[in-house]
Amino acid sequence: MSLVMCGLGERAGLSWFLYTTNPQMWAGLGVGLAVSLSVVGAAMGIYTTGTSIVGGGVRSPRIKTKNLISVIFCEAVAIYGLISSIVFSGSLHSYVIHQVINSREHLTRNMFTGFAIFGAGLTVGLVNLSCGICVGIVGSGAALSDAANAALFVKILIVEIFGSAIGLFGLIVGIYMTTNAEMVP
Repeated sequence: MSLVMCGLGERAGLSWFLYTTNPQMWAGLGVGLAVSLSVVGAAMGIYTTGTSIVGGGVRSPRIKTKNLISVIFCEAVAIYGLISSIVFSGSLHSYVIHQVINSREHLTRNMFTGFAIFGAGLTVGLVNLSCGICVGIVGSGAALSDAANAALFVKILIVEIFGSAIGLFGLIVGIYMTTNAEMVP
């Protein structure tokens, strides 16, 4: 309210906030979200799968080593986030703020890059979070069904592979979102 009373009402809007924040902050948030949400998704998947492997292994000890492939699929989700963050950070360059402010084209380019990397990082992170949970639940079902009937393991493993492919799709979409993103030094 004080901004409106002082004649600075334009600073109370979202557009002023987006325009005045550093594009590298947005890019850094995107890179961080890609890694952190992917790792959280992998951890949740490993937790879900691991508890079922241990529980099913009590009834049928033969399933313990065979079902570790579900844990590997969950780890792949974290690796997708790490790969995407490395690709995203390759578009970042340091720049002198006074030179960029004087050139509207450079400012627009850097802001686009910051927002594109933020959006791509958020997309990859959320997709990998969902993928990790999906792979964990399917891996849990694979472990418990394998403990009951060994013939079901391969059939459920195919479903788990398709669930893991969702994370790869998120990686591809994130890289595609940042194909034209490159900061101007």
